[in-house]
Amino acid sequence: MYAIKVELKLNNKERTMMRKHSGYARFVYNYGLALIQELYFAGIKGSITKQINEIKKVFTNYTKKQPGNQWMNELSSRVYQYAFMSLGQAYQRWFKGLSSKPVFKSKKDGDSFTVDSSNGKVVLFFGKKIKIPTLGTFRLKEALPCCYVTQTFTISRQAHKWYVSFAVDADRIPPIHHPEESVGIDLGVKCFATLSDGSQVDAPKHYKQAKTKLALAQWRNRNKQSGNRRQGVKQSNRAKKFYGSLAKKHARIAHQRQDFLHKVTTDISRKFYRIRIEDLNVSGMLANSKLSAAISDLGFYEFRRQLVYKSQVYGTKVEIVDRWYPSSKLCCMCGSKHDNLKLSDRVYQCQNKSCLAHAITLDRDLNAAYNLLNAPSDFVRLAQPEVTLVDKK
Repeated sequence: MYAIKVELKLNNKERTMMRKHSGYARFVYNYGLALIQELYFAGIKGSITKQINEIKKVFTNYTKKQPGNQWMNELSSRVYQYAFMSLGQAYQRWFKGLSSKPVFKSKKDGDSFTVDSSNGKVVLFFGKKIKIPTLGTFRLKEALPCCYVTQTFTISRQAHKWYVSFAVDADRIPPIHHPEESVGIDLGVKCFATLSDGSQVDAPKHYKQAKTKLALAQWRNRNKQSGNRRQGVKQSNRAKKFYGSLAKKHARIAHQRQDFLHKVTTDISRKFYRIRIEDLNVSGMLANSKLSAAISDLGFYEFRRQLVYKSQVYGTKVEIVDRWYPSSKLCCMCGSKHDNLKLSDRVYQCQNKSCLAHAITLDRDLNAAYNLLNAPSDFVRLAQPEVTLVDKK
């Protein structure tokens, strides 16, 4: 099973409809969460499933029929059904220790909702149109390459763009790789990725390039009336436009970073069978104030996550080398350890007599990539994809 996400091409009327359904889902989610908390404080015990089922009956038979809630009848009923289902799944994840306790949703969290076909699975035909159950037919920015069979659709918004995603119950046949095609990859700030075959990948600093323009835009709009709900101050129209344009800029940076990482991980997965990377302590690296901005802009964790989940698509084998393995300090020729190596030393020069006699010097990152490729099995473990509730079921 894999998911497909495509961008919708909506007009103003369709955008308004999507926002209404998103607000409807957020209202129902918060409604159910508030009643669950009230039941808990009242001392009423029972399973979350039973509580949500009873709350759903109250919402359907009483709340929706109130004069002030007639607007709910104009929207899809599958939205509130899935909102209650999402609330139940949130509590199940919390019980199993997979996430924190559910909290109330806010408009600042973004717009998203889920609908499904109550009549079973539907067929999506190739082309630039998609029919979403209970919502209608919408245009797509890019045509679907083939026909798909699915049942559940999730619509989400990022900045000014709307997307629809759906899961396909099918398996991709991985290509055949030769077992000898192996590579070690060393990640760094100066050079994003250094491969043991000698090639290097330089990452474009998307956030660094846009940082000056973002700072200038924020300075020019420093006096905008941002609004304060506690003080009863409403947000000005100019402030709304500014925050909308700011969200577009940040979305563009995120899309550029995602595009770069997808291209790099796909090329590596297609070329090599066995891929070894280091288990980097990204949170510890971010503690360095001088490098935190550059490290967060590179997306080391996303690089690893994409390599791991693409291993099932391309039939690769991703292995993680222990973070305590001294890949940067070891000499890939003789195996001796250089304890006095500094972060500023970009060229590795072995201190062993045999290597000094031959004046062997090597690029620091390339030496680390060789060591990651030839790391002992005691320091290596197979990378595991992220486990979700769907996978456990």
